[in-house]
Amino acid sequence: MAAKQTLQMSFVNAAGTRTTISLDNPKDTLTQAEVTAAMDQIIAKNIFNTAGGDLVSKYSAQIIDTTTTVLYEA
Repeated sequence: MAAKQTLQMSFVNAAGTRTTISLDNPKDTLTQAEVTAAMDQIIAKNIFNTAGGDLVSKYSAQIIDTTTTVLYEA
């Protein structure tokens, strides 16, 4: 079994639609304050382009735990 974690940060863009940025293997000690600050910086620096325009606000952030069980591999 292989376990994996992914940090998903969702934003609202200028068109009002959601855009998600995913990062693999976030550090175990990551806090809500650190994620919120990073999301604020992403919005302030306007470093990502989306089809709906600039990112204008935070929507959500979560860490997703995934476990993969290989049943067969050639």
